[in-house]
Amino acid sequence: MKHINAPKAPPALGPYSAAVQVDKLLFLSGQTPLDPLTGNVVENDIKVQTERVILNLQAVLEAAGSSLQNVVKTTCFLTDMAHFAAFNEVYGRYFTGKPARSTVAVKALPKDALAEIELIAVVP
Repeated sequence: MKHINAPKAPPALGPYSAAVQVDKLLFLSGQTPLDPLTGNVVENDIKVQTERVILNLQAVLEAAGSSLQNVVKTTCFLTDMAHFAAFNEVYGRYFTGKPARSTVAVKALPKDALAEIELIAVVP
């Protein structure tokens, strides 16, 4: 088991790793829309936040030697299902390989974020 640190992604908000690799499988902790330079949540807009979440995930994947094209499963958390269509619009631009996915509504996310995504990928 290998713990992945991703210097281009925001640091963890608690006692956990950005990702853990077991053999060829990579398990990424949920990323929220934190700006990696400031640690603050980006603009309060679901499209802007979704893109930041995905860019943060991409930074962790790259630190582990993987990419968005190697994602096999995502779990998406939204604080409001009214954002579902706008979230999908941004998500679809990045996850072109169409990994398996679950999307759930949650009451709240850290730092009042609107979205969070965790995922499982392979390391080629």
